[in-house]
Amino acid sequence: MIELWNGVILDPLLNSLIALSDVLFGNFGLAIIFLTIVVRLILLPLTLRQLRSTKAMSALQPKLQELQKKYARDKEKLQREVAKLYKEGGINPLGCVWPMLVQLPIWIALYQSIIRALAATPENLLDLSQHLYSWSMVSRAVPLNENFLGLNLAQPDTTLILALVVGGTMWVQQKMVTAPATDPQQRSMNNMTLLMMPLMFGFLVLQFPAGLALYWVVSNIIGIAIQYFVSGGWGYLRAPPALAPAASGEGGKALPKPQAKPTSKRVSK
Repeated sequence: MIELWNGVILDPLLNSLIALSDVLFGNFGLAIIFLTIVVRLILLPLTLRQLRSTKAMSALQPKLQELQKKYARDKEKLQREVAKLYKEGGINPLGCVWPMLVQLPIWIALYQSIIRALAATPENLLDLSQHLYSWSMVSRAVPLNENFLGLNLAQPDTTLILALVVGGTMWVQQKMVTAPATDPQQRSMNNMTLLMMPLMFGFLVLQFPAGLALYWVVSNIIGIAIQYFVSGGWGYLRAPPALAPAASGEGGKALPKPQAKPTSKRVSK
């Protein structure tokens, strides 16, 4: 299993990064950025499918809420009706998570590649030599320069800058596709998701090498740009908040404002 992983994913990615570093003037940071762009272009069809699925699921939220109220006591019936609704709308719920799952092996391989490529000890150099191809570009590039824009790509960023940028760009990317919910429970879940994912990845940035955080930053920025051009704007990032149930009538119609009673004036004789 390890040999399969090394031969199919790790070694090609590691050698591609090192070769790119040689082509890009010995700059390993630029090599990571270029690789990120290539990966996002390869995953573009999956990303577009994810955006369409997310947009379609947002449009179905009112119907889903109706089904949840109607079959609140019959979970099996609710699952069948929800599946039927997805089928009629041509929506695959897993379509929203496929790009994330496909990128997971790339993240792991990139993490291992950065650690191996920026070998700092003789033992690490010996391990690196066992994974290198006999390419002239690879042999010229080793050892690599681990510095990029004041960052040590082999070490976690202790300034919190990358953690904030990764968390912030991830929040923007999620907010653009998260439709405002009128249901308090759904709105609470959306808010929790918008906070938990950026916080989780921000925490991971503090644990992993800065080179992996650089990959996440560039990947998030590209994702924001794709969503902007595909959706024709900033999506729900600038959308007004949903009306609270107390401020709306049944069916989402706003209650009419009470009219002021006319005041009578006493006429003096």
